[in-house]
Amino acid sequence: MIVSSQHTIAFAAIYQAHFRRACAFAKSYVHDDYTAEDIASESIIKLWERTRSGEVSESRVLPLLLTIIKNKTLDHLKHEAVKNATHDKLNTWQSRELALRIDSLQECNPDDVFVDEIQRIVSETLAALPHQTKDIFMLSRNELLSNRDIAAQLGISVKTVEYHISKALKALRIALRDYLPLAYIYFLLQH
Repeated sequence: MIVSSQHTIAFAAIYQAHFRRACAFAKSYVHDDYTAEDIASESIIKLWERTRSGEVSESRVLPLLLTIIKNKTLDHLKHEAVKNATHDKLNTWQSRELALRIDSLQECNPDDVFVDEIQRIVSETLAALPHQTKDIFMLSRNELLSNRDIAAQLGISVKTVEYHISKALKALRIALRDYLPLAYIYFLLQH
């Protein structure tokens, strides 16, 4: 569509006559310069289209412009309200989810995380050891007997007791190798 110079002059005249006032009116509600300028520009274009088609008399230009600005501003504010409500719901959901993660982590006891698995591995490893090695290890760790007391009770040398305890510990280190780094990190955090 070719716009005549008469229409261009009319648009420039409307724009110059009403843009500042239109911006000020829109800004008083949207509180943002760029948004107010967009609303004012779009409103003036809509007003110009109506005046160009002859729908509007000269005396009705300003009231019509203010009505157009009012409606565009209302649309913008309603859209912002929906955006804010959605954002608030998302923030509420994220806050709840974050609180759940914090609570979950606070309730997490590193001792309990792997305790069942580690106990199973220890039991299976000890069950696989030769009978004498298992018995000596159990006397040392469960009964808290010294190597000398174990040797006296079983009628063997202290060196034999040390050998069997070392053999059991080596088997446990191998069986628990995947858990040792976690146990080491946990130990560091406790001190």
